[in-house]
Amino acid sequence: METQLIKAMLRNQLVDMMYVSKSGEISKRRIKVTKVLDNSFTAYCFTKQAKRTFLIDNVLALQPVIRKEREVI
Repeated sequence: METQLIKAMLRNQLVDMMYVSKSGEISKRRIKVTKVLDNSFTAYCFTKQAKRTFLIDNVLALQPVIRKEREVI
């Protein structure tokens, strides 16, 4: 999971994340990773519109956001 976060950070890529909080609540968030540490990472959360810190162990799934550009012919 850590390597996926680092790749997303280096590519400046948005990621959809499934996350479980300390209280056990599961949420889906769209984030932009800004810093990866040993067991946590910071990211801008578009769902909460704020900078947040997450635990890597609490990440259930990561999916890169792929934006398809419209072709003009």
